[in-house]
Amino acid sequence: MTKPAKDIAFEIVAEDPTGARRVRFETAHGQVEGPTFMPVGTQGAIKAVLPRDVYAHVILANTYHLSLGDRTELVEKAGGLHRFMNWNKSILTDSGGFQVFSLPGKEVTDDGVSFPSERSGQRYFLDAEASMDIQRRLGADIVMAFDECCDHDAPRRYVERSVDRTARWAARCRAADLADHQLLFGIVQGAVHDDLRQRSIEQIADQPFDGFAIGGVSVGEGYEWMTRIVAFTAPKMPRDRPRYLMGVGLPEDLLSAIRHGMDMFDCVIPTRYARGGTLFTRDGKLRITDRRFAHDDRPVDVDCTCYACQSYPRMVLRHLHYAREPLYDTLASIHNLQFYRDLMTDARGAISERRYDAFHRSWLKRYGAATSIYECSALGVDAALPELAPRTPPSTTTARASSTKPRRKKKPRPQR
Repeated sequence: MTKPAKDIAFEIVAEDPTGARRVRFETAHGQVEGPTFMPVGTQGAIKAVLPRDVYAHVILANTYHLSLGDRTELVEKAGGLHRFMNWNKSILTDSGGFQVFSLPGKEVTDDGVSFPSERSGQRYFLDAEASMDIQRRLGADIVMAFDECCDHDAPRRYVERSVDRTARWAARCRAADLADHQLLFGIVQGAVHDDLRQRSIEQIADQPFDGFAIGGVSVGEGYEWMTRIVAFTAPKMPRDRPRYLMGVGLPEDLLSAIRHGMDMFDCVIPTRYARGGTLFTRDGKLRITDRRFAHDDRPVDVDCTCYACQSYPRMVLRHLHYAREPLYDTLASIHNLQFYRDLMTDARGAISERRYDAFHRSWLKRYGAATSIYECSALGVDAALPELAPRTPPSTTTARASSTKPRRKKKPRPQR
């Protein structure tokens, strides 16, 4: 017997003429308002930041990383993921599928995926039932179904089989036992093919999931194609459930996806960029390593209320970065996470006031984001732009060539 979707008190609070929507739903650990950005704590912690300094409705942890060795048992012994992460709001765990499918040497069958350990080389096996069991034991509020994330340039015939396999795995996930408080989201795949995305939507939406996600984007297909995929897929997803865009995290990408009706986002970009020296501001990205900041006593962003901007000028942050002080990583991460929080807050406000189009335009104009031709067209500012190229998949040859370039050795931070 198929288990029905749970009552999550889902509500569309406001809807903008563009298609952007403000939503609200409940988990066992509180209310979630969308659009919302979920910071990522891959191994059970958001790097360099104390939980009390993270202001988010939901945070994310990684099933694959928390299943290695005895980590799942450790989380259980600590009393579950909420106690392990010292987080009393909602937590989402991904299925582990994306990480597994990124590993070399994987073997995919209709049963599941076998893959070698990155450390020992010993082979392991992960399937829908195992993914659900791990996530049940971790105890997150939102659990993701096990899916296959194809390469964007995979042969079409393979993508067809993969879409059907993902649907079968989704049904197996639905049949698995989870804790009473856990919600289960299904994932739409289909690579860069509209008709296969449509097939996946129909297959996944036909099952009573508590929410739905778009997977298989931001995996090398490029901004143009990512935007097209989201624009095609999002409006066709169930209207009465949360919509989650997986792994997409640049500010301009989030605003574009919100415009097409997406509600939830996650990515490591805010904290990873922060540690690498890139800070987000309302006037664009700022590289703290630039010499022009060596004696700059202004805050990173004059409109930001975060602790870093209220307490440390750019020149001090630059010094801390070059001195390799861990404090820099903490302050920079706090700032970037606040920037994303403010972005989502402003987007929700604009939707409520039915002025998302004007907000989107003005925000991009100030930020200086380079939007695609497709996005410019959607915003009605394409008078001087060339026509869109035919909708053909990205070049397989080009993509593979770029992915096989040797990695450059990591250089030490330059001297001032």
